[in-house]
Amino acid sequence: MVQSQDHSFVEVLDAEYTDLASVVTSIAGEQWNLATSAQGWSIKNSLSHLADTEEIARHTLTGGPRSLAKEVERLGDRVIAGGVAKGQAMTGADVFRWFEEASDYNRAALRRTDTNLRVPWGLGMSWRSFVTARLMELWAHGLEIRTALHEPGTDTGRLEYIAWLSFATLPYAFDVARVEIPAGRSLRLELVGAEGQEWNFGTDDATDIIRGDAGLWCRRAVQRLTVEEAGDLKRTGPLAELAFRNARCFL
Repeated sequence: MVQSQDHSFVEVLDAEYTDLASVVTSIAGEQWNLATSAQGWSIKNSLSHLADTEEIARHTLTGGPRSLAKEVERLGDRVIAGGVAKGQAMTGADVFRWFEEASDYNRAALRRTDTNLRVPWGLGMSWRSFVTARLMELWAHGLEIRTALHEPGTDTGRLEYIAWLSFATLPYAFDVARVEIPAGRSLRLELVGAEGQEWNFGTDDATDIIRGDAGLWCRRAVQRLTVEEAGDLKRTGPLAELAFRNARCFL
């Protein structure tokens, strides 16, 4: 007998998608061309990127022809630009339909996939980490879109998963930034959610600590806030300062 698998974690992705779609569905006319906080990108550009990466994510998950590895082989560092260019040639409404369809297909694929699968995304991710990475991507680009529309939204308990991802990907972030972890140092995050939840990551005896608002930390970790804008986060120790300055939980 094949053991049943728990795919319920996809529900967090469902919820994030629904929140973003409820905002995007009201966009019309020239609003699609409003500039976002992503330099050079309009709302339509940001949503095109999301739609394209949802397609690439599904193909990576299922071994399709547009897997991340194949797209990088085909386009090199122009992968992101390619998705944005595709959307630029479409109407805003068509980009929204593309996003809806791509996201629906990807979440359906996640529900069919073996949860023990190692997904070949970046350096390789577990199924659950891959779902979390898609959650992070939706939330981060959703911030751009909401900011352009002056609809900031409300932080939710889903930030716990993004905060976990930001902590788990710090070695990758340090590698990208080409910084070395100080010898003998370890890190702990002590974060507070919007409803007073306490989310801690790292051991109790860590030498370095970052404390503060989870929304502030997560925005810094997806690089939607500068170090100055996120300055209310308390950092103790050199590793905490390096993490604060270099956190990056996206490829």
